[in-house]
Amino acid sequence: MGKKVDIDWSKLGFDYIKTDLRYISVWKDGKWDEGKLTEDNMLHISEASTVLHYGQSCFEGLKAYTTKEGKIQLFRPDRNSARINESCKKLLMPEIPEEKFINAVMQVVKANKEYVPPYGSGATLYIRPVMMGVGHNIGVKPAPEYIFTIFCMPVGPYFKDGLTPCNFIVSDDYDRAAPHGTGGQKVGGNYAASLQAHAEAAKKGFADCIYLDPATHTKIEEVGAANFFGITKNDEFVTPASPSILPSITKYSLLYIAEHYLNMPVYEKEVFIDELDQFKEAGACGTAAVITPIGGIQYKDNLHVFYSETEVGPITRKLYDTLYGIQLGDVKAPEGWIYEVK
Repeated sequence: MGKKVDIDWSKLGFDYIKTDLRYISVWKDGKWDEGKLTEDNMLHISEASTVLHYGQSCFEGLKAYTTKEGKIQLFRPDRNSARINESCKKLLMPEIPEEKFINAVMQVVKANKEYVPPYGSGATLYIRPVMMGVGHNIGVKPAPEYIFTIFCMPVGPYFKDGLTPCNFIVSDDYDRAAPHGTGGQKVGGNYAASLQAHAEAAKKGFADCIYLDPATHTKIEEVGAANFFGITKNDEFVTPASPSILPSITKYSLLYIAEHYLNMPVYEKEVFIDELDQFKEAGACGTAAVITPIGGIQYKDNLHVFYSETEVGPITRKLYDTLYGIQLGDVKAPEGWIYEVK
């Protein structure tokens, strides 16, 4: 394994760190250029870019891991490629060919390999692909040009306490997405719309808020910027179904792991907020946090506690250990899930 930069990996949070190189490619006159690596971490764009005025942008998040043997590997980047293209289609932006996307991710990781945290450090390399509308345009219409860029940085746990239960509060006053809107895509506007609700939840002492479905406010949709799952008293893995939920790669990986590794029945279905009693464990899942156990959910005047506010439930821990083990190369992965960076 090559020499690493001098970083105290154990003290990393989820913060921006400038690494050596990033990738940038431009779409213009109906086609993509070849793309290149650059040291410049500043983007130079028109003041009339649609990304600035009309929110024509989307992004992805994935990670690179170091195995015990010192190999560097990616976890399901083909799914990130597919998802960013769904977001691009929704916002009338050109799609990024899968080969171009994965090759660009590989280039960025290889160019910054000394920033990939070592095995056993608890840290990972977070990779952020971004697509945005640029060029001179002031009308409300798709941009004449697009930038696709990828940068990366080493990160620690998204929630500073790692695999420790957090409490969440149901948002009565805010919706994350509109019915038939962009909730199912990873677009910038979804996150801008969540800032106020998150700030108010944090002010009340909660990790984040739970969003209910915008049409009826009766069903759980997302947990902040993550997907929800629950373990029923019958040991079933349940996660909400809705067109407004971002299709989390972590969630779909957990659905597979629960069924094929832990032999649990799995269901993607409506989860009603007034039926929390069916769950003995619950969690939030996503690329950044992997799994955050949910200690309790505050709904109106009641704090519903699942397994414990301080201890991780046994099935949640098994799910985490299996998924993280696959990502680190310690557990055999399903075919096609792991891409080695050579």
